Amino acid sequence: MKGIILAAGYGSRFLPATKTVPKELLPLGTRPAVDYVVQEFLGAGIREILVITSRRKRALEDYFDREIELEHTLNRPERQAAIRPVDAGIYFRRQQTMDGTGAAVLLAREFVGDDSCVLAYPDDLHFGEVPLARQLVEVHTRTGDAVLALETRPEQEDISRYGVAATDGAASDPKVRGVVEKPPTGTEPSRHIVVGRYLLTTEVLRALERGYALHTTGEFPLTEALNEVAGAGGMSGCVFTGERLDTGEPDGYYRAVVRHWLQDARHGPSFREYLHSLLE
Repeated sequence: MKGIILAAGYGSRFLPATKTVPKELLPLGTRPAVDYVVQEFLGAGIREILVITSRRKRALEDYFDREIELEHTLNRPERQAAIRPVDAGIYFRRQQTMDGTGAAVLLAREFVGDDSCVLAYPDDLHFGEVPLARQLVEVHTRTGDAVLALETRPEQEDISRYGVAATDGAASDPKVRGVVEKPPTGTEPSRHIVVGRYLLTTEVLRALERGYALHTTGEFPLTEALNEVAGAGGMSGCVFTGERLDTGEPDGYYRAVVRHWLQDARHGPSFREYLHSLLE
């Protein structure tokens, strides 16, 4: 099983910071967001990872490279360990034109070959005892299906800005009949929103290739291939356990920063006191 991280976007909601700093390197605590996705992959046994980037994102490659000069400067083992490269093969490929997520995934076709892969959007970060990528792999192992990570949202919540899965069957790993992007309020096929993790089988990748051969202009999405495979009965959902933090917009990002820091064993208690003092 291989991993793909989509990191080619401009991060325009975070300008001007993202003019020079990739959004994926914005910190959550003392580590950048993309590092949590890589750690999640490692926790699922994934050791070969392709990051789809774009120009002006060379800093992502630098982050995962070895920093020999800094290693020699640091005189404390724990600090040296903090910057040591991860034990994985991490590769990079640039998406030269912003022509959609389906086109971005196809850039990984040669890398993936005939294997299945886990696709991650680094805006969605997962924290829990069982890494989200591993939960998807476990559902795939049981079913042989492509798998979508699903989150159940309350009945009163407006979910019209999400992709929503039409689902049947078990509560934890239902069958997925299709995905509706941004359904108008009141037309949602379920309360299961699709979050930024997908286990893509060869059937999905082949459907992408067929669709791209017929594509003419505009962005080429991933959803059409997902719906083709779901319509043929080859897709399941994974209603995951654990917590998802959405860092795709500034408001969600800052909420995630605060929540993550509050849960830090070392810094959380004093930070909580500081927040209380602000609200007094």
